[in-house]
Amino acid sequence: MGKHVLHGALGVAGLLGLLLLWWLGVQVFGEADGLSARFSPQATLNSLVELLGQGEVYEHVWVSLKRILIGLLLALLIGVPLGLLVGSYRYLEAATTPAFQFLRMISPLSWMPVVVMLMGVGDQPIYFLLAFAALWPILLNTAAGVRQLDPRWLQLSRSLSATRWETLCKVIVPGVIGHVLTGVRLAIGILWIVLVPCEMLGVSAGLGYFILDTRDRLAYSELMAMVLLIGVLGFMLDALARGLHRRWVHA
Repeated sequence: MGKHVLHGALGVAGLLGLLLLWWLGVQVFGEADGLSARFSPQATLNSLVELLGQGEVYEHVWVSLKRILIGLLLALLIGVPLGLLVGSYRYLEAATTPAFQFLRMISPLSWMPVVVMLMGVGDQPIYFLLAFAALWPILLNTAAGVRQLDPRWLQLSRSLSATRWETLCKVIVPGVIGHVLTGVRLAIGILWIVLVPCEMLGVSAGLGYFILDTRDRLAYSELMAMVLLIGVLGFMLDALARGLHRRWVHA
């Protein structure tokens, strides 16, 4: 219990240190341009409280979270079966790994002009870009989980005359879920980074759109409040993914 309290106290101290660095940075770099009052922690927190008291910001949050969820589900629907397949066959893995690694290293944002030309503006290109970004950590972690399965479990399954479907459902899938959840956590971090620029593709709602709107209105304290809100929401999503992974590993 004492160890958890110590870790919690150190975490709070780290956040307070970050807040102090923020205040010092505004004082040093913002004073000359007269922007310190707009970007200061106090002005940002005041704007955040005002935004949370309005209904508009919740609509943008919900739209962004829905896009994250759909992009993640699409990546799971493609990445998990493909990862199971690649991890199960050595020759297929050898044939596909160079291509996957090549595609993985291309920034999803570099596809934005191409996707907009093909799909137009709206939610569809955002879903594609998010799914593309989340696919690789899920696929590669799933394949790694299959490769690390204990061969004795597979031998036991064959000795009991289990069908391929039974082996998949009773042995392989339960054995790789921990790796899948690790991939999901990595994917959420990537999705949350890619989401904001994707929502600058001409849509009319979302956190990225709202940031552009605050910039156009020169509402800098609101802009910083949205940056802070994005950080808080991303932290909460990562904590949720970590909790699911920890619960499965210790189950």
